[in-house]
Amino acid sequence: MVKKKAINLAREDRLKLIESDRPDITVIRQCDLLQLPRSSFYYKPKGEDEYNQILMNRIDEINTEYPFYGYPRMTAELRREGYNINEKRISRLMGVMGIEAIYPKANLSKRNFDHKVYPYLLKNKVITGVNEVWGTDITYIRLRSGFVYLVALIDWFSRFVLNWVVSTSLDLIFCLECLKEAIDVYGVPLIHNSDQGSHFTSNDYTGLLNTNGIEISMDSRGRALDNIFTERLWRSLKYEEVYLKDYENVEVAKESIGKYFNFYNYRRLHQSLGYMTPAEIYQKNRNIL
Repeated sequence: MVKKKAINLAREDRLKLIESDRPDITVIRQCDLLQLPRSSFYYKPKGEDEYNQILMNRIDEINTEYPFYGYPRMTAELRREGYNINEKRISRLMGVMGIEAIYPKANLSKRNFDHKVYPYLLKNKVITGVNEVWGTDITYIRLRSGFVYLVALIDWFSRFVLNWVVSTSLDLIFCLECLKEAIDVYGVPLIHNSDQGSHFTSNDYTGLLNTNGIEISMDSRGRALDNIFTERLWRSLKYEEVYLKDYENVEVAKESIGKYFNFYNYRRLHQSLGYMTPAEIYQKNRNIL
């Protein structure tokens, strides 16, 4: 029988507890007891062939450099590089990756129009200290075969990465885990900012924010730069880490990304921070709160 304390484990650790060959309890029941979506256990690497995987990796690189490219311009760029492809194929692959053609960013968390959307609270706002604003987003991370998703929370004042979680599927749980763990360690911010994706507008996610007295801010449609510090984090991560590596599997990706975020927080000097590290700025200002 699955122990109740198991639900406090990280998502990937809970997955390891599932035993598919047990005659006394089904996989479906084990997933329910562990509070896991059934799809998590049955996940297999994305069924894209090798050529499509090459295209998707290159699309990710182009999108990181030119986030305003839709599928027609993306197709034209790839054709100039020698790829024999059509717009229909590129449009489909961008859809698999969560990159909307008409929206100038990688929008992995799709809008649910039944969920409440909150206004953007940060226009012209001067941020003067840590834990005033936390920003979050989801991005695509390529593997040698297939890909995973990454969610992260960043403190806007210090650029400190508060928490991050890698997931093999776009379920809500990994975003909730990321937020809950950050609150447990660092307390609560005044404002939480995200896009209008269904993960962040869900009742579970906004309920957690409201319960902790956190004001909710959401990017305006079509304005990727409303969450500029998270966008810059993705660019740094991909140019300085992901594109230089060839992650063999999910575990290798998690380990390597973890090392990078440790470097980013504690060793990487930021020009915008007066050549100090995010950790130095965060801790210094947190001590005077």
